[in-house]
Amino acid sequence: MATVVTTALASCGGGGGMPNFGDNEYPVLEVQTSSTEMQTTYPATINGIQDVEIRPKMSGFLTQINVTEGQTVSAGQVMFVIDNETYQAAVRQAQASVNTAQSAVNTAKLTYENSKQLFDNRVIGEYELQTAQNSFNSAQAQLAQAQAALASAKENLSFCYVKSPATGVVGTLPFKKGALVSGSNVLTHVSDISQMEVYFSMTEKDMLEMSKGEGGLHGAVEKFPALRLQLADGTIYGYEGHVTTISGVIDQATGTAQLKARFPNPDRLLKSGGSGTIIIPRNNSDAIIIPQSVVSEVQNKKFVYLLSDSNKVAYTEITVDPQNDGQHYIVTSGLKVGDKYVTNGITKLTDQMVIVPITPERYQEKIKEQAKAMTAGEIVEAVQK
Repeated sequence: MATVVTTALASCGGGGGMPNFGDNEYPVLEVQTSSTEMQTTYPATINGIQDVEIRPKMSGFLTQINVTEGQTVSAGQVMFVIDNETYQAAVRQAQASVNTAQSAVNTAKLTYENSKQLFDNRVIGEYELQTAQNSFNSAQAQLAQAQAALASAKENLSFCYVKSPATGVVGTLPFKKGALVSGSNVLTHVSDISQMEVYFSMTEKDMLEMSKGEGGLHGAVEKFPALRLQLADGTIYGYEGHVTTISGVIDQATGTAQLKARFPNPDRLLKSGGSGTIIIPRNNSDAIIIPQSVVSEVQNKKFVYLLSDSNKVAYTEITVDPQNDGQHYIVTSGLKVGDKYVTNGITKLTDQMVIVPITPERYQEKIKEQAKAMTAGEIVEAVQK
């Protein structure tokens, strides 16, 4: 029972009140510094290092779909086949034209070589020789033209076989076999998710502070701490990431600059198009940390009672880091090393009130002393509170 009563009295000594010791004694602590690790969070979007739209270059009906959603494909692998009978016929026609042109070249060559011998033997004149040479040159040009047409026809035919431009994972497949598609249609996406690029934005103020302290953006990238990634389900991703680039342009609409970090993805847990939260750790070796219970809040402003040399308390405003663990505040202004603040019973204090400072240890001893001196009724009343 004594332990229960002591606990009840101690709870009264926080922000909500103070045991009635019959005197004006309040526990006081001196401000010290300590090391702490804080973190800043930013919403982020996740993409593969290569996220490619797959579009056909030719219009036609889909005759084959050789992949499934979520399948891993390699660069150059045929994913879709478009109806290509017309293009195959064009290739055959172009090949026939090449054969015809090649025959014409062979004939013109023989004619030219024969005319050259006749000219050397003075059987024909220069005009006949030049005519034969021109016919040979014209036949060669027609052959080159036919070969170019064949190459174009083969290229058009190859466009009917839609291949993956990179190694990656296949996205959704919105079209089924037999659908009419064209270059305006996205057949699917291929995402290289062996590594993931995570994009997040920082305010212009944060960017300036970071770049000034590290000698510019390039230095900031090199010295940027390792990042953690919180996933959509609240869990922390098992691999750390690193910032690779920082945009040199501030978005006028949002006042932020975009950063890109790269995370390994060996388990294929991260998916392109996902979302998460970037966590940036911040180490502070000279932080002033105080319990939240010693702080009173009025209209979103935070105050503590500081003790002066004349044992008067001053109602003093402080500012704190917005990131906290729910039990402590990191004070950014309003307190300095050596200041003394009241730790318990702050709701009974008023500005410039004179108190008798005691140590927190003496405060706990007085609580125990008062618990021993309490009557049974007082014990029940303390427990009920």
